[in-house]
Amino acid sequence: MKNALKDLVPSLLEWYDKHARILPWREQPAPYRVWVSEIMLQQTRVEAVKPYYERFMAALPDIKSLSEVEDDRLLKLWEGLGYYNRARNLKKAAAVIMEQYGGEMPASYEQLLALPGIGSYTAGAIASIAFGLPYPAVDGNVLRVIARVCCYAKDVLSLSAKREMEQQISEVMPEERAGAFNQALMELGATVCVPNGAPHCAECPWESRCRAHESGEELSYPVKKPKKKRTIEEYTILILQDEDQTAIRKRPDKGLLAGMYEFPWVEGIRTKEEVIRIVKEMGYAPVYVRELERGRHIFTHKEWYMAGFAVRVDELTPKPDSGDAHLLFARAGETEEKYPMPAAFCVYTKYLNIRLGSERFSEP
Repeated sequence: MKNALKDLVPSLLEWYDKHARILPWREQPAPYRVWVSEIMLQQTRVEAVKPYYERFMAALPDIKSLSEVEDDRLLKLWEGLGYYNRARNLKKAAAVIMEQYGGEMPASYEQLLALPGIGSYTAGAIASIAFGLPYPAVDGNVLRVIARVCCYAKDVLSLSAKREMEQQISEVMPEERAGAFNQALMELGATVCVPNGAPHCAECPWESRCRAHESGEELSYPVKKPKKKRTIEEYTILILQDEDQTAIRKRPDKGLLAGMYEFPWVEGIRTKEEVIRIVKEMGYAPVYVRELERGRHIFTHKEWYMAGFAVRVDELTPKPDSGDAHLLFARAGETEEKYPMPAAFCVYTKYLNIRLGSERFSEP
C-alpha cells in the first residue's frame, strides 16, 4: 500500500490545488476555526454545516466565549445539527484549554488528543491544517478512497484497519504540505469518490492508478461489516396548549438528546380516547383534541415512530400533584429563540409556527 500511495501524492495535490472548494473555515484556518468546523463536519454534510458554522462563530468567536456559554444557548446554536454531545464536548474542551493552556489551542497532537471529544481524526486535522504538523486525519472519506485505490479487503470500520491506514498515510505524507494533503484526501472522497452511488471516476486524478476502477469493482469497496438493525421505539407526542402557551419539558442531563427540550409524550401509539384520559390524569381539562400526522426519526442505533395529538386545554398551570410538575409553559417566540429542541420533533413544531435550527439556518 505504501509504495502505491507514495507515487500518487503529487497528482493528488495538483488536483486539490485546482479543485478545492472555497469553504469559510479554509479561508481562515486558525486553530479554533478549524476545530469547530471539524467537529461540526463529523457525520454532517458540508452544505448543512455552512450556515451553522457562520452563526456559531459570530456568537462564540473564541475559546473563552465558548467555555463560558450557557448550555441552553450552546444547544440552541447547535439545534438541528444532531449528535449534541459534540457541542457539549466542545465546551468541556474549551474549559480545559482555558485552564491548562491559557485559552490557546495546544499545538501538539498528543495534547489535542487528550481534549474531550477529540479523537485521532480531529487531532490530526487540527494539527496538520492549523499547525502544519505531519499527522494523518483519517475519516470515512479517506477510508473509502484508500480502500478503493488499493482494493483493501479488511473491514474499514475495524480499529486495526484505521490504524493501519493512518500508519501508511503518515509514511507518505509530504511534511511541507501536511494540511493540504489531508484535506485533498477528504475532498476527493467527498466530491469524487463519493459514498452513495457510483464514484465519478472520470474526474479523479487517480483514475488510471485505482485498482478497484481497473477491475470494475468500485462499489465492492470499502468492505464493511453489516450494521446491526436499529431498534424501534413508538411514542405519542402531546402538543398541549392553552390560548397562547405550549407545554414543553427538559430531557435528562444524560442519555439520548441530553439537556434538550421536548414535548411531553407517552410510550406507545395511543388512540384519541387514550390521549384524552392521559391529559385528564395530568390535571388538565381538554377542550378539543386533534390527531396530527405521524412522524419518524432515525438515530444511529434506533428509530422513533411517533403519533401526534394537538390538545387544547382550558388553562396551562403547574400541577404539582400530576407527576408533570416539571413542565414548562412557553410561548412560540420563546420556544424558537430560547429552548433548543431536537430535529426529531420538527414534524410537530410546525403546528406552533416555530422553526428549529435546521429550518432557521438553511440557506435559500
